[in-house]
Amino acid sequence: MTTALKTPATPPLAEQVATKTLSGLFDPTMLLTSLPDALRKLDPRVMVKNPVMFVVEVGAVASTVLAFTDSSVFVWWIVVWLWLTVVFANLAEAVAEGRGKAQAATLRRAKTETTARKLSADRLTEQEVPAASLQLGDLVVVEAGQIIPGDGDVVEGVASVDESAITGESAPVIRESGGDRSAVTGGTKVLSDRIVVRITTRPGESFIDRMIALVEGASRQKTPNEIALNILLASLTIVFLIATATLPTFAAYAHTDLSLVILVALLVCLIPTTIGALLSAIGIAGMDRLVQRNVLAMSGRAVEAAGDVNTLLLDKTGTITLGNRQAAEFIPLAGITETELADAAQLSSLADETPEGRSIVVLAKTGYGLRARHTGELPQATFVEFTAQTRMSGVDLDGRQIRKGAAGAIASWIDDQGGAVVSELGEIVDGISASGGTPLVVAISKESVARPLGVIHLKDVVKEGMRERFDQLRAMGIRTVMITGDNQLTAKAIAEEAGVDDFLAEATPEDKLALIKQEQEGGRLVAMTGDGTNDAPALAQADVGVAMNSGTSAAKEAGNMVDLDSNPTKLIEIVEIGKQLLITRGALTTFSIANDVAKYFAILPALFAAAYPGLDELNIMQLHSPESAIVSAIVFNALVIVALVPLALRGVQYKPSSASAMLRRNLLIYGVGGLITPFIGIKLLDLVISLIPGIR
Repeated sequence: MTTALKTPATPPLAEQVATKTLSGLFDPTMLLTSLPDALRKLDPRVMVKNPVMFVVEVGAVASTVLAFTDSSVFVWWIVVWLWLTVVFANLAEAVAEGRGKAQAATLRRAKTETTARKLSADRLTEQEVPAASLQLGDLVVVEAGQIIPGDGDVVEGVASVDESAITGESAPVIRESGGDRSAVTGGTKVLSDRIVVRITTRPGESFIDRMIALVEGASRQKTPNEIALNILLASLTIVFLIATATLPTFAAYAHTDLSLVILVALLVCLIPTTIGALLSAIGIAGMDRLVQRNVLAMSGRAVEAAGDVNTLLLDKTGTITLGNRQAAEFIPLAGITETELADAAQLSSLADETPEGRSIVVLAKTGYGLRARHTGELPQATFVEFTAQTRMSGVDLDGRQIRKGAAGAIASWIDDQGGAVVSELGEIVDGISASGGTPLVVAISKESVARPLGVIHLKDVVKEGMRERFDQLRAMGIRTVMITGDNQLTAKAIAEEAGVDDFLAEATPEDKLALIKQEQEGGRLVAMTGDGTNDAPALAQADVGVAMNSGTSAAKEAGNMVDLDSNPTKLIEIVEIGKQLLITRGALTTFSIANDVAKYFAILPALFAAAYPGLDELNIMQLHSPESAIVSAIVFNALVIVALVPLALRGVQYKPSSASAMLRRNLLIYGVGGLITPFIGIKLLDLVISLIPGIR
């Protein structure tokens, strides 16, 4: 007896993960949800992974101990704001990670509540089992109205599948055994027919498991760039730690008393706490922006690599062009009428189930008044199905052999049949190819004499705006390469129309792999998309390999990103998101370092101007007193972290430009801004803090 699978009512995954980022810490709900996680992160074993903030925490602990012996208002203000600095830093990371907690709980519940109809090895009996218990290689039956219990490949049947639970797109897709459209994802729903699915993932490694880990931030590892920046920040912290440790000696000569609390406050203000607090949140937010665009990144390294890509490999069909080529016209040879050619083209295409083949049948009907025909009404005919190996299709009917296919394949067939190819045919074929079209030749053999009848002109349509997008990529220093199976002439025409920098024609899987290796040997990072098993080697070799969710399991396993919408053009967006991540990190690092420079002018002159009157000229802000200067700087240091969290989560707006232009923009906006903001902020805080009793 068939048992319907349990289908928990959950909103589309794409809708669940597309959370708001603009509100940052100012969203009360997000703040309350993330605060417990921020407090748990105060554990020194966690904090030590962030050297800058670990130093701040150690300083806060030491200052707290001293505050119990010196309970002045000044000391307790320092202690409170040191702890707030650490908490705000943890809160930034907790907000970035915590936005997926509710989604992960929903996904986990959906996974545990789903059951599966597992087939026995002989496929004669079935057993209902929890979806979570399915093992690699298990076979399950899924019928209309039921949920696919796990990631796998269709091995029997064909069905319409609703993937809106994953992609948010309402249009169903066809999944069938064999070919590049056999992969299915756990959590999607079968709308029609019956399929048998072979599970292709081990427990804990399914799409939903990876999504849970992603939205929780559990599997996010620091990227090489992030690690390098952490090392730099740690080095700066050590330098300032040594410099601060020498200040008591310097102060002794100046007859100035510097307590340990003051030294800790100085150190926290001088080390790069702003970027140290936000660095992890920036990386997590970068991956989250990909999720919001329905792209699952397997690692932060892949997101970062996307920002450094030098070469972009794109398939022509479906990426640069609209997709399937369509029959546009029939061009007969001398002595053949258009109607004769249309009739032969239609007959020879009845067994061609490709979109191109179907478009030929439609053109013959709509353009030449031929009635629609199908293979079932011609029982006396022998049909030859189209295959990628023969590159042609046809029919044997009433003593005639009619064939339609690629020019080279038909020329060989005519030659085998004892016929000859006329020069007129070559001229038509070359003319169509030179214009960017694809020529298909129609030929007939009767009484053992073969001859061509004419040519079918298939057209590719370049997507609107592609040339402008490639111009933007060129401005970013990215070289674009179109990959196609078309001949050189066709590929050249499309490449020129689209505006790509180069193309690879008649490409095989080996050619793609060789091209990627060649680019990488030149020190360039390469990104590419793919959906078929034959794309797997190239996807694995590429620095950024984006597999289509509609593709095979082999392609998805080989890539380091999966596009849930199966939209090859999204590769361009992925590169932009990667660059936005790197720009955000660079911008906030620039702001943080400039910020620290400004704080030197705020604190040091105020501390030592009394002993060294010459330093008073550097006391630009004319702060009220050394104590108010230190407290104002500490408060500003904490508040600026809070103010920058929304920017860290949202990311700095990316505009395609050269590296030098981006550097100038960073320095002008975030460098100059980082210098000016502390002067204004600390001065305003000083005016308020100087009014507090207990702070001189």
